[in-house]
Amino acid sequence: MLSAENIGISFGGLRALDGVGFAARAGEILAIIGPNGAGKTTLFNIVSGLYRATEGRITLDGKDVTQAPPHRLAALGLSRTFQNLQVFFRMTALENVMAGRHLREGSSLFADLFRLPRARRANAATRDAAMALLEEVGLADKAELPAGSLPYGALKRLEIARALATNPRVLLLDEPAAGCNPVETEEIDRLIAQVAARGVAVVLIEHDMKLVMRISRHVVVLNQGRMLAEGTPEQVRTNPEVIAAYLGTHGVKEASLA
Repeated sequence: MLSAENIGISFGGLRALDGVGFAARAGEILAIIGPNGAGKTTLFNIVSGLYRATEGRITLDGKDVTQAPPHRLAALGLSRTFQNLQVFFRMTALENVMAGRHLREGSSLFADLFRLPRARRANAATRDAAMALLEEVGLADKAELPAGSLPYGALKRLEIARALATNPRVLLLDEPAAGCNPVETEEIDRLIAQVAARGVAVVLIEHDMKLVMRISRHVVVLNQGRMLAEGTPEQVRTNPEVIAAYLGTHGVKEASLA
């Protein structure tokens, strides 16, 4: 569903990524891990159209999208969340999700301005779809509350709901469990598995090794902008180079408890 091949990018004299790649399949969860500064978010920024790679090729469902801008990628079925929350804090939870759904409405600016019947129908459908997503992420009872009043874990799930509102075929999640307590992490774990079960290709960056080992089918490890290792969670967990560069003894024990 999504493929990145031999991706490279430099910022000034710094080689941020060099020869990095992965392949994400429909209905599967791929994890990208590595130490801070390894290039994980830079890779996401390239795949989602925020940065332009100087080398390599990206395909989405067989189409070359290497130079595609973010809005084009969203229309083709790619959605993402960010490491730092990108939520409209003064809007309600429902309005946040509806904002993501407008991409799929299809009504014109003219119809919206003059509140034509088709625009009202589209808006009602968007509201219903947004409520269904809030129900899915466990926030239906918070629909009319300002997003800024929600706890951190709920905001993480709200951001995922908004990303799902675009009806993606590929979902990029940048540290979805960062800062969450064990209960909140478990809720996000369950939600990610549900999304993949619907046939969505999920690619996530995550430092919580328990979560990575529980839900991922394939793991790619980056270090200093290069591919360090890839394979099943078990293969990566026991790889001596990964242990030395990233996991360490404590990380191996934590991952083995997943």
